[in-house]
Amino acid sequence: MPEKKVIAVIGATGAQGGGVARAILDDQGGGFSVRAITRDKTSEKAQVLAGMGAELVEADMNDTASLERAFSGSYGAFCVTNFWETFSPEGEKAQARNLAEAAKAAGVQHVIWSTLEDTRRWIPLEDDRMPTLMGNYKVPHFDGKGEADAVFQEVGVPTTNLLTAFYYDNLVTLGMGPHRGEDGSLVFDLPMGEKKMPAIAAEDIGRSAYAIFQAGDEYIGKTIGIAGEHLSGQAMADAMSAAFGEAVSYNAVPFDVYRGLGFPGADDLGNMFQFKHDFEDYFCGARPIEATRALNPKLETFASWLEGNKDRILPDPA
Repeated sequence: MPEKKVIAVIGATGAQGGGVARAILDDQGGGFSVRAITRDKTSEKAQVLAGMGAELVEADMNDTASLERAFSGSYGAFCVTNFWETFSPEGEKAQARNLAEAAKAAGVQHVIWSTLEDTRRWIPLEDDRMPTLMGNYKVPHFDGKGEADAVFQEVGVPTTNLLTAFYYDNLVTLGMGPHRGEDGSLVFDLPMGEKKMPAIAAEDIGRSAYAIFQAGDEYIGKTIGIAGEHLSGQAMADAMSAAFGEAVSYNAVPFDVYRGLGFPGADDLGNMFQFKHDFEDYFCGARPIEATRALNPKLETFASWLEGNKDRILPDPA
């Protein structure tokens, strides 16, 4: 029996990396194995992956030598950074370089880099349609990743850039689901006006990435965008109404109001939603649904995802 190709998965205990790891582990006959890279092998999430058959390796994205050791002997690597841990695009760019250089040194044959657009290509810093943040960014958690795309090419790593989308799971993990108004009715706040945005289940990001690895060299050197659906705020509210059996009203929050909500990253997210709104045709077009489904036939719609997750979202009655 041929030896399985090792996929090293950065962020294996997180949303995207966890989805990649589970997609590979669920396909025992697929010819690939998982090396779950984590900062803490003893964590509960890491131990669950080990129980499913993953190899656990500790590494730190700020330490290139530890990454090179973690990548050693692997065929592929799924690379992702987490802006929300540090709120630092400069830190993300440094980590991306560490990942690229470690992958190159270890001889990794295929990297999938989970990225997003550098929005400054569409909205220059001097454009006052939205505020400039941190002195040099419009949407910091997008722009740093998008700027880092060039690093993988510069270092010379065979790379597929994977453009992801808003997670359905954000309604649970980030508390972005509906809340109860003063009258007890459900209200869903989203600063998208009447425009649509691409969205996807985090598990489907993992399945799609796995399919890209399975395709060999086909997607190397390409940028692939994925989405489960293109959804307006009203469509999301309607789907939740149907799933909950209780009306959910959509509140199209103005961008400036959202930017001023005061929670960490509110200004970044407000700019992000405005970018998606103002450049709807491009942003949705870069993430085609049918092409995603061709990669990942198990692709979930928002409605099907809600069926399995509605109890995690629905607030208690007033």
